[in-house]
Amino acid sequence: MKNKIALEEHFAIDLTIGDSQVYARPEVWAGLKSNLLDFEQQRLDQMNEWGTEFSILSLNSPAVQAIPDTRRAIEVAMRANDVLAEQVRRHPARFGGFAALPMQNPDAAARELERCVKELGFHGFLVNGFSQVGDADTVVYYDAPQFAGFWQAAAALGKPFYMHPRDPLASREPIYDGAHWLTGPTWAFAMETSIHALRLLSSGLFDRHPGLQMILGHFGEGIPFNIWRVDHILRKGRRGMPCEKEIGDYLRSNVHLTTSGNFRTPTLLSSMLEVGSDRIMYSVDYPFEKHEDAARWFDRCEISENDRQKIGRDNARKLFGLA
Repeated sequence: MKNKIALEEHFAIDLTIGDSQVYARPEVWAGLKSNLLDFEQQRLDQMNEWGTEFSILSLNSPAVQAIPDTRRAIEVAMRANDVLAEQVRRHPARFGGFAALPMQNPDAAARELERCVKELGFHGFLVNGFSQVGDADTVVYYDAPQFAGFWQAAAALGKPFYMHPRDPLASREPIYDGAHWLTGPTWAFAMETSIHALRLLSSGLFDRHPGLQMILGHFGEGIPFNIWRVDHILRKGRRGMPCEKEIGDYLRSNVHLTTSGNFRTPTLLSSMLEVGSDRIMYSVDYPFEKHEDAARWFDRCEISENDRQKIGRDNARKLFGLA
């Protein structure tokens, strides 16, 4: 497939590149760093070779979300968005953008999102999980009451948002003590992100803003495979859950999944059975994953050509209003 659209594709700037070093073995860090900072060489070469026509790019993780000083978080977010906007202007047929937002200050985040959508032409925003605010040990999740105005502003813009992983703080999650290999994309990313997403889904956010759309990578961070049990248990007792519907209802009306970093056909087929092929989109997770691995799998996996076209391209065109 030669005209795929990918939308969990990362870049870094000088102020955030160090955040990604922990996810690379020493012998591969130089290459990963080069690929994160690059826009016009390796990135476009890989897209051309493996059939990705258009990529929506986003800042590496955790970046802005891990800056406790609110003023600094605002500065770094704006700097990253301006860097990305310049590359989008240089390559409008190849790149789009997700805004990085200083969620430490919901009002500032709303203003920056409006700037990015209305002035820079971005396609929505991506947040790298919770934000640290004031000090390194104080965190906020985005179902908190202070974000009500932010979500109202985001919904009014009509653009989706991507909930992207970050590691939990070691001080808050001692279960990973002595088992560091389970942190990051091995396991902790999915657990942290799925809980945050479930908080949003169950909070009433999508009752207040039914048109708001959330994107989850890696085939939904495990949520689709456990949604029957989640709803089954909550039918027995909601325990104060404020949303109006079952969580699975929101999963099938307000959530989209991507294939990022999870290139396995049984997982794809299970996701299709749970949410339908209209809510799944192709992604790579470049440069943490390879275009070659994603494309070799997706271009040949055992699905209908109609579904391949939808997942590889058409669903993203519809969601983001692409030509």
